[in-house]
Amino acid sequence: MSDTALKLQQVRGLLAARDLDAILLKRICNFAWLADGASSYVNTAADQGAASLLITADRQYVLTNNIEATRIGDEEPLRGEGFDFAVDPWHGPSSALAALTAGLRLGADAPDGAAADVSAELNNLRLRLTPAEGERFRGLGRICADAMDAAIRQVTPGMTEYQIAGLLAAETLAREALPIVNLIATDERIFRYRHPLPTAKALDRYAMLVLCGRKHGLVCSITRLIHFGPLSHELRRKESACARVDATMIAQTRPGATLGNLFQATMDAYAAEGFPGEWQLHHQGGPAGYNPREAVATPASTEMVAQGQVYAWNPSITGLKSEDTILVGATTNEVLTTIAGWPTITVNVAGQVWTRPAVLVA
Repeated sequence: MSDTALKLQQVRGLLAARDLDAILLKRICNFAWLADGASSYVNTAADQGAASLLITADRQYVLTNNIEATRIGDEEPLRGEGFDFAVDPWHGPSSALAALTAGLRLGADAPDGAAADVSAELNNLRLRLTPAEGERFRGLGRICADAMDAAIRQVTPGMTEYQIAGLLAAETLAREALPIVNLIATDERIFRYRHPLPTAKALDRYAMLVLCGRKHGLVCSITRLIHFGPLSHELRRKESACARVDATMIAQTRPGATLGNLFQATMDAYAAEGFPGEWQLHHQGGPAGYNPREAVATPASTEMVAQGQVYAWNPSITGLKSEDTILVGATTNEVLTTIAGWPTITVNVAGQVWTRPAVLVA
């Protein structure tokens, strides 16, 4: 059975559980999840695409306009899964959805008139990654790691943050992934901002590059830092502490653990390293999938880690950050965004040895 056929069964199970006749998927992440990584967007920053999916008990439809129908029909794996196309003219009126759902009890993943909200249930379904999605994540992890490595090794003092972002975007696109998050900070901006949009500021000695790359709908995250000249004692101390917090989070992300308990271990690790308040200055990450984070872990999180899930943790201490994407395996966790030859810090957590990325000193 294909992934799409399996997920159609899951959506139809949701129909029965919620006593609905049809479910409308408008969000880009849900379109990609159900349709084997298909792209419904034109604007990569949008939450809802230019096409939607409508699922009933015995039929499945692609709802779009005549601009998008040809590309989606030609290039996305939908017709082979039994989807029919319902196409409206781009200039309106949009009548296909109303015609197909007249008299039906409708659910939707985003606000749509009187439709019941099924977004939470669909979010939970997206977290159950299939083996095929795990393999796709492995490939995407290699792409993002290679793109980051190629870009950051081209960075030189005097470059603006925009120029550095251009390098990272170009290397990602050249490897057939989309850089949907591309954050760059240099020097004092690394200490000031956790989410630094690139600016015209020129690099002096220290740069941070953050990438979330998308392919087949999945999103992989990675951060690396480069420093020209030796690191200060302060940065060395923070580098070691951040690596230990990160290794603790990776080691604790095992099947059966709750995100709340994992978060408590994270707070304890920050405190043990002498930085007890730093976790409050930035979220620590969470499960990944068809969004950079499908959920953000908090002390109150009750979700449970499961084998086959992917997580992107991003602990940070002012001026330092550690971020990779990991796959939860049967016996251990696999770091998907490892860069061969990158300098590392070795950390022992409860008898397990983890290598975490250090700052690249040029």
